[in-house]
Amino acid sequence: MTRDQFVYQQATRVAAFGLVIQTILGLFLLVFGRATEDSAFVLAATYVLSGTLIWVALMVLFHQHRLERIEALENDEIIQQRGGARSVFEGEREESQAAARRLRLMHQWLMPVVSIAVAILLGLISYFTLNWLADLGDTTGKASVFSVGKHLGWQLAICAALSLLTFIFSRFVAGMAQQPAWQNLRGGAGAMVGNALVLLGVAVGIIFQVFHKPDVLEGVTYGIAVFAGLIASETVLNLVLNLYRPRRRTELSRPAFDSKLLGLAAAPDSIVRSINEAVNYQFGFDITSSWGYQLLLRSFLRLTAFGVAILLLMSMIVVVQPGEQAVRLRSGRVIGDLAQGVLVWKWPWPFESVERFDVGQIRSLVLGAKLLPISRVNLWPIEGEPDSTRPSFIVLAHSIEAPSGGAPEVASKAPDAAHVATQFALVDADIVLDYRVKKDGLLNFLNFCSDSRSRRSPLDMRERTLRALALREASQLLSTRSIVQVLSPSGDSLARQLKERIQASFDRSVSGVEVVGVRIPVLRPPAGESAAMFEELSIDVQNSRKVLDEAQRMVNNTMSTLVGSPDVARRVVAAIESLNAIEETAGEQSPEAAVQRALIEQMIVEAHAQAASVIGAARARRWSSLVRSRATTSEVLGQAPSYRAAPALYRERAIMAVLSNAIAAARIKYVLAVDPSRIDFEIQMEQPEPGLNLGDYLEKKE
Repeated sequence: MTRDQFVYQQATRVAAFGLVIQTILGLFLLVFGRATEDSAFVLAATYVLSGTLIWVALMVLFHQHRLERIEALENDEIIQQRGGARSVFEGEREESQAAARRLRLMHQWLMPVVSIAVAILLGLISYFTLNWLADLGDTTGKASVFSVGKHLGWQLAICAALSLLTFIFSRFVAGMAQQPAWQNLRGGAGAMVGNALVLLGVAVGIIFQVFHKPDVLEGVTYGIAVFAGLIASETVLNLVLNLYRPRRRTELSRPAFDSKLLGLAAAPDSIVRSINEAVNYQFGFDITSSWGYQLLLRSFLRLTAFGVAILLLMSMIVVVQPGEQAVRLRSGRVIGDLAQGVLVWKWPWPFESVERFDVGQIRSLVLGAKLLPISRVNLWPIEGEPDSTRPSFIVLAHSIEAPSGGAPEVASKAPDAAHVATQFALVDADIVLDYRVKKDGLLNFLNFCSDSRSRRSPLDMRERTLRALALREASQLLSTRSIVQVLSPSGDSLARQLKERIQASFDRSVSGVEVVGVRIPVLRPPAGESAAMFEELSIDVQNSRKVLDEAQRMVNNTMSTLVGSPDVARRVVAAIESLNAIEETAGEQSPEAAVQRALIEQMIVEAHAQAASVIGAARARRWSSLVRSRATTSEVLGQAPSYRAAPALYRERAIMAVLSNAIAAARIKYVLAVDPSRIDFEIQMEQPEPGLNLGDYLEKKE
């Protein structure tokens, strides 16, 4: 092709036509997206409008090429008219070629500047779109709203038609770009095929939106943002490589906005040629010209159709395991009954789908932000700074008894900080809810809430709702208990009460969920100094209980030793208290006091303990003393007649008996102040014979 002004004039017209199409397309998508409040259309419009810079730059570039060619033809005519004669201005002719100089400046500066502008614009579109999509799942009240238009049929038709139109135009421009004079049109072809890909993605998302799958359209929007960032990165990379790529002096650089990725999509035939060349290179000969390869190419469409048919048939059969339950969904509506352990037949995707659930699987749900770490020894005090972002549960500071005929009065004055601190307290608790789907509750479980998931939330909407209901019941239950009752529960288990309340709440909401159990792995005062104070209080309480238990043990041992058992001791003490009351009222010598003393003594004796033995020994001593006294009395009374018969003789005999008893125990006897004539001593010396005398049995020598 001869490079003259008409060649570049045609390229200028094509670039202007591409600019018109790009501008009208972008404005139409923007207006339509704003009118229908469709977020995907607005994003597609921003991407399409960013390509207008490329067409403007190409139009200006090719127009300057046309001017340069006209200037070159005029210079050639001047040279031919002079017939080869030299001119005094021949040295300045090159400097007078203003169009050529401006063309070089455009390649050196205009194309890089436009490339940088396109890269910045696409990068900003990608950055702000990703941030906007990230705010969709924000739970702090600043969440963005992803809106979808209500005219899905018109939106699908518009996207499909415009995608086909832009792809055809990109193929036309890519065909022109194969000529060396029009090779810069490759950038425009890439921009136009980028529009076709974006619109095709939006069309696919709308198709899924028709079948009530909004997540696909959001994913397409996310993909468009990533696609814009990828094209911006490639543009910057091309710009850097153009600075260091060696080329001839007459060779013009390729614009950085001319994306090679989009060029492959605009000219897919080049991909086929590249694949054929790669196959031929691997096998070492021209295999693409063989009959087998040609047969494969001729049968490719039929094989593809057969494969698609097989996939559709496979999508019509769903195997439901024995432990699973499944339902058929058509456009989001449940069709038929529950299926379990059978083969389910359905219409091919995407007309119908089957949702399977393992109803026997036990799922866990944490009622809080995150679980606290649990060490081998669970100590309440925490080293380091406490987590200020972790919410705590509100409990009562102490037990409050309800007045007669009314509810407990928590606060009677205006709540200030000091008053609230005396009425309420905080506890840190990790509550884990274990649940599963009821045996016949799958339909209620599906109708309870949707399973859509926000980008920043690990839980879907159904799990978030279940957690909110369970957390409400836990907060209400803990708010009616004192901190002592929560940290040291007695009687019914706290976990059992939570399970019953949460199950009742789920049943009222018709959630189809069965609460298997509630676990509380961590339950302690809030982190900080209060936790250590609670541990000290617990230690002191345990010490006081230890002292009381030791005293009670000593009392029980003592009472068991004294009266047999603590129960008997309590009855005896009660009887003694009654005796004291009788003595205070009726006197110590009253008959009632005597009866009560006898009753107490009988109780002690019947216990057969140490006190009973003491009473028995006292009774024995009393009877022994009484018997001795009676014997002495009888002896004295028996000697009375002898005294009356001879009083002097009786006294003498009594004195002598006393002296004989006293002198018998003395080794030396003295008799003082007694008349010797009246004393007669009879002394008999006797030697005791031993029972065994060995001398009688020994032989004596002659």
